[in-house]
Amino acid sequence: MWDKSVDVSDEYVETIKTKTWLNDKITPYELYLKFLYEYLEERINLDLEDVEDFYRPPNFMDLEYQRDAVQDAKLKLGEYGGVFISDVVGLGKTYIATMLAQQLDGRTIVIAPPVLVDRNNPGSWTNVFEDFGIRQAYVESRGKLDDIIRRGTEKYKNIIIDEAHSFRNESTQSYEKLARICRGKRVILVSATPLNNTPIDILSQIKLFQDAHKSTLRNPKVKDLERYFNGLQSKLKGLDRQQDKEEYLSVVKENAEDIRKNVLKDLMVRRTRSVITENYGEDLKKQNLTFPEVGDPEPIYYNFDEELDSIFTDTVDIIVNQFKYARYTPLLYLEKSLTTIEKLSQRNMQGFMRILLLKRLESSIFAFNKSISRFIYSYEKFIEQYQKGNVYVSKKHINRIFEHLDNDDDKSIQKLIDEDKATAYASEDFYDKFIVDLKDDLKALKNIRGLWSNVKNDPKLEKFIELLKSDPVLKNNKLIVFTESMETAHHLEEMLNPVFDNKVRAFSSFSTPAERTEIIDNFDANARNQKDDIRIVISTEILAEGVNLHRSSVVINYDIPWNPTRMMQRVGRINRVDSKFDKIYIYNFFPAGQINENISLQEAAEAKIEAFIEMLGNDARLLTDEEIKSHDLYKRLTSRESIIGEDEDNPELRYLTFLRNIRDTDKELFNKIKKLPKKARSAKKYTEDSTSTVTFLRKGKVRKIFKTTGNAKGILSEEVDFDTAAKILESAIDTKREKIEPEFYIHLEFNKKEFADVFIKESESLNPAGNRGNKAKLIQIIRAIEDSPGFTEIENDYLRDVLTLLRDGSLPKATIKKIIDGIKNEITPFKIYGKIKSGIPEQFFQSTFVTSSADTRGKREVILSEYLVGSS
Repeated sequence: MWDKSVDVSDEYVETIKTKTWLNDKITPYELYLKFLYEYLEERINLDLEDVEDFYRPPNFMDLEYQRDAVQDAKLKLGEYGGVFISDVVGLGKTYIATMLAQQLDGRTIVIAPPVLVDRNNPGSWTNVFEDFGIRQAYVESRGKLDDIIRRGTEKYKNIIIDEAHSFRNESTQSYEKLARICRGKRVILVSATPLNNTPIDILSQIKLFQDAHKSTLRNPKVKDLERYFNGLQSKLKGLDRQQDKEEYLSVVKENAEDIRKNVLKDLMVRRTRSVITENYGEDLKKQNLTFPEVGDPEPIYYNFDEELDSIFTDTVDIIVNQFKYARYTPLLYLEKSLTTIEKLSQRNMQGFMRILLLKRLESSIFAFNKSISRFIYSYEKFIEQYQKGNVYVSKKHINRIFEHLDNDDDKSIQKLIDEDKATAYASEDFYDKFIVDLKDDLKALKNIRGLWSNVKNDPKLEKFIELLKSDPVLKNNKLIVFTESMETAHHLEEMLNPVFDNKVRAFSSFSTPAERTEIIDNFDANARNQKDDIRIVISTEILAEGVNLHRSSVVINYDIPWNPTRMMQRVGRINRVDSKFDKIYIYNFFPAGQINENISLQEAAEAKIEAFIEMLGNDARLLTDEEIKSHDLYKRLTSRESIIGEDEDNPELRYLTFLRNIRDTDKELFNKIKKLPKKARSAKKYTEDSTSTVTFLRKGKVRKIFKTTGNAKGILSEEVDFDTAAKILESAIDTKREKIEPEFYIHLEFNKKEFADVFIKESESLNPAGNRGNKAKLIQIIRAIEDSPGFTEIENDYLRDVLTLLRDGSLPKATIKKIIDGIKNEITPFKIYGKIKSGIPEQFFQSTFVTSSADTRGKREVILSEYLVGSS
């Protein structure tokens, strides 16, 4: 036998030691680089890939951060069928999406707010697509979804949805129409704020290109998106926003972080200015581009004299504590039981109207008095009808009321409520308390009117005029003033024009296209026909999206901007990538009430805000739209970080930039790292007391990192995210490699077991969650009628296809509800079949653009491990 043996050469032994996992020379620094390489491999060289020679407009600034965003978005779009382009406001999301569209085959349609369709707006999609030479495209207003469907959606392969957060409510008809248009297409969602209120907001947008129960995302945890998001939402159940404030806000924050790490990381391109400056500084310098400095918001305090402060306080007390809002909640007085949803809807209506009055009170005395007059008129007419024996109740306009609230339009809210006579009841159908509360409310309204009837001075307006004349920034620059009330805007225009040379214009949702063009010509630095007829524009929220106003560097929030996200969008109108200003100025008005030697203006203003929110209780969510502690709101509204969205980091981009720098400056090291074997391992001393092991594992496209800590006395295994793992593994070049002890192998086995369990949990969770409510009803109905006598195989096949759509989560809630409402008490199988077939648009039977799930084929493999030697 020995005669036949082969001598194992030194070269062979060296190969075993250096080119396999038995290599015991790998340093902690090399292992750290190997981790970054393996995790970021598919993105490392995107910056080197030539963006094909597509046309660019003359004088277009070819920025590296925008090119990288295009390549990253294209990668995500190809893998998942959809992508969010969500850089913070003012960084050129329209340009990024346009350059992405240039690289995609097939026709593109853009669905955008009307202002971003208008040719008179230089920044509109119509103009930008034309500037970039894109001909195979169509741009349509989001209000014309029916027209798009009627013309046929099959001609389009790519759908770009601007201000995509507008479609966060899956239960609306407009969402259902948009879902029909998007089915089977690539979907590009453009929004700086896709996640605004609740986790369900982002789910609705993702469902435009992913099936709710059968996603193609790489993390097994989110295969069933609806189960995942409902799980996050359920963490908030049982927590009261006011009584459990700390815990509630903590859960909200945890949910947002969970979504970022498990979902949005794969679907979103998002950078802040600070992230771009950190990672693309050289290119910005080369292009002679700097972002304007955003100063801390400057508070403007206006205070009431003793009498006016008393009137203000008494008014708030009546609005919050005495006024019943009976005219807007008639179903609560009906002598019959209500469903939970009906009760909630009426309570929400009560909250909306309360918020409307409080916002108008804070906005201006003029707007508040107008609103009170409308309320009185509405109550008088309603009571008159009641006394004639008639009560008209609307159940169907809650979403439109939301829209009118967003558009500063309480006139339309009253009109909608007053004119809609969807359901008629007799007066005797209601408890006697109804008319009592109606009359008490009317009395309270007239009491409020009496309180303000003799008030002639307006301290807020007086303070504004004083500052416009004296403040060096305000008196010498173009100004953008935002208010939440159309009537405040027009009142300010009327009062300011005589003082400031008739160079003040109000703009609202009722302004004409010609008036919008006039604003653009005076405030958009890219306008072809620039003018200087207007120095001050006073606008409602209508100008907070879709237009560039960067001939100004000043935003004034005349009303408290209760929602900091909206404030960020407003400032985004002037904080543009091509702004010529060095600094952006923001001013916020705050009511301060009475002050004395013991109470500063700031303390008085904070007290007013806190009183507003605390008095509102749970209705405060309707005011702020975000989960904010009352004592934090003032801080948020006077913080530059919350305005520019710079409280976010992008560690992956930072590590990617670091790795690319090694690729470009040390090719030998980069190639060495690339060739390090699978199962690579190293060891180093670590700051924690206990010894642990971090392992990076992969199966197909599923990547997981686990950390096991402890010894025979106790073992703890946990999953860690990329950011955490990178911080743990990060090492200096000279970090010493330590000896790997037998304990390492125990840790490694635990990490491998945790990874194997991921796929067991996935298979256990494949039964879709969320088969409740209307979805469960429809499944039950189909199960009851399928294979009915007389049904052909074609009809049975169709019903099975519908069950598949329901199982996969492919139908919007509005579609399912419409079918259930249509069936009602129908029991004839053929008629039920007809209702189902007529209720499901054919587009929903198409597959999503990317149908295959993330590839999990192949064996589970250990990519690398690091043994971390504890200090004890």
